[in-house]
Amino acid sequence: MKEFTPIAVFILLFIYGLFVHPQLLGGSKLPIEAMVLIAMSFNGFYLLYHGFTWESIQKHIIEKVSESIPVLLIFFAVGALIGSWIISGTIPMLTYYGIDIINPNWIYLVAFLICIVFSVLTGTSFGSAGTIGIVMMGIAQVYGADLAITAAAVIGGAFFGDKLSPLSDSTNAVALSAGVELFDHINSMLYTTIPAAILAAIAYAYLSTGAIATDIDAANALTSVSATQADLSTLFNFNPVLLLPVVVILWGSFKRKPVFLTLMASAILAVILAFIFQDFNTEAIVKSVNSGFSLDMAEGVALESDVLKILNRGGLYSLINALVVSLLFFAYIGTLDVINAIPVTVKRMMNGLKKKTHTVAATLGATIFTDMLTSNLFVATFVISETFRKKYDDMGINRKVLSRSIEDGSTMMESMFPWTVGGIFMSTTLGVAVLDYVPFMFMSLFNITIAFFYAFTGIACFYNEEK
Repeated sequence: MKEFTPIAVFILLFIYGLFVHPQLLGGSKLPIEAMVLIAMSFNGFYLLYHGFTWESIQKHIIEKVSESIPVLLIFFAVGALIGSWIISGTIPMLTYYGIDIINPNWIYLVAFLICIVFSVLTGTSFGSAGTIGIVMMGIAQVYGADLAITAAAVIGGAFFGDKLSPLSDSTNAVALSAGVELFDHINSMLYTTIPAAILAAIAYAYLSTGAIATDIDAANALTSVSATQADLSTLFNFNPVLLLPVVVILWGSFKRKPVFLTLMASAILAVILAFIFQDFNTEAIVKSVNSGFSLDMAEGVALESDVLKILNRGGLYSLINALVVSLLFFAYIGTLDVINAIPVTVKRMMNGLKKKTHTVAATLGATIFTDMLTSNLFVATFVISETFRKKYDDMGINRKVLSRSIEDGSTMMESMFPWTVGGIFMSTTLGVAVLDYVPFMFMSLFNITIAFFYAFTGIACFYNEEK
């Protein structure tokens, strides 16, 4: 009980702040940063009460925060990448020609499929959402489509590749932690991911037919399209060379180069291209990387379309809220590590598991629970793997079911929680609140439903297959 109390306080705080206060009491959602800080402070006092020294608590906090540095570096790199891709003309050019190519009657489906292709080729969900995802958000805004549905389609497609691509860090980490060959792990995931993707594609195709609902809407959309394209061609000079930053991302992914360095190489190249091809001054280009692009940088240019405001984004400071929440969250996890709260709680959850079906279902539930609390896929991966591997071996369940269940419960679910790294990043980058896009996260919702269906029926659980 001592280990679960800090977790219970955290859960109650978030239930109150995100649901009770806004939905039942008529207030607004409480700031996530404040709730995490309160939960962390409670843990500190709670641990002092149980005899732990502040030095010991602080040591665990520092260790856990240090583990967040690779994630935070990627945040910085993606922010710089977005700002540089915009001022270089790469994102505006892709948006300009995307408007011509993409049929608005299939806007959500196309957003989903394009992000699938890009994420499979690159193996990164954050990079996919922060580049091609923003292009799709811009095109959707031009046509007056629903941005929450578009964001959900972008995220679903982005995490498809993060889950199945052999280039993905998370895919490799899960296979390694469970002791499964990489392509056995990917093959196992096909059983949940492909049906979920097909069902999600059908849902997005159905919703796309109502994206431009009436003749009046269509006429307004065409007017908006013309004005937007005219403004884009006025603000930026287009050239095929502007696709080179995209090529760098693809090359770095295929060559398995460090993600941070690949993103920064692409951003630096985009800055160089901005100096060569665009009319912005040095101050504007540097500011775009630092604090994000702004239409105000185009001095003396009269714009017809309000839609281009979607380009006001990017830069190192664009993800500052995400960085603050992430740092606080990792510090909070550090306080839990003092008493091994999460591993102990997860092990208690698996006590009494006698059936194979219950064990697989418990793996899914424990993974969602752990990832929701730690906001760290890699922590969830190794905690669940260490906890369940022997259980799977003793019960004769192939470990590729374990690795698949970990991915189903973490990679595909993390962005559905407003306080996790994935949720904060996607919400900030795409400009849509987590709770607004969650109802349309068909990829994740279908995927986890299919995963639990397999768990309880034994379908695709390979019980008769040798390890």
